[in-house]
Formats: sequence, structure tokens, C-alpha cells
Amino acid sequence: MYAILESGGFQFRVQEGEKIRVPKLETQPQGRIVFQKVLFIGGDSPRIGTPYLENAKVEAEVVGCGKGEKVTVFKFKRRVKYRRKKGHRQEYTEVRIKKILPPQKG
Repeated sequence: MYAILESGGFQFRVQEGEKIRVPKLETQPQGRIVFQKVLFIGGDSPRIGTPYLENAKVEAEVVGCGKGEKVTVFKFKRRVKYRRKKGHRQEYTEVRIKKILPPQKG
């Protein structure tokens, strides 16, 4: 079974036991988090949300936090001596997926 969830404006395809990096979340290390915005659950009986599945959840535990690789932003305009160089490292939270809970019938 797998699920597609939304976090931080991005969509992630996840399975139980998998580790993913989502944009920074305000949580404690070794804490638990529940993703409520589940778009799709695949497997034997796939379910599609419009846009989200009601009462579906993905439970995860926080493994750690950090910063991604550096991205260099360089602006340049010719003939006017305009140059700007800036670097950016996006912060992330790494989580391990524990359970995918589909919506209950009834």
C-alpha cells in the first residue's frame, strides 16, 4: 500500500517504513506527526480524494532536521556592471513513515 500526501506545497509518494525529507516542520526531534492532507491511497482498492480523502491519515516519526545542498543564485546584467551572487540552503525535516490509515467505511 502507498499514499500520496501533501506537505509544504509539495506532493510525496510514500510507503510504510520509508524515509522522506519534507520542508521544515515545527516539531521536536523523535516526535510524532500526522499528515492529514492525503490525496490518494493506492493498493488493492485505490481511493482518490477530491482533493483530499476525508479521515485518511499518514502517521510518521521525526528522524531529524537539517539543511539541504547549497543553491547558488546569480543575477547579471550586461554592460552595467550589475552582478549579485547569493547562496541558499533550504531547511528540511526528515520523517519515517509508520502507518498509512485509509478512511474507514461507514
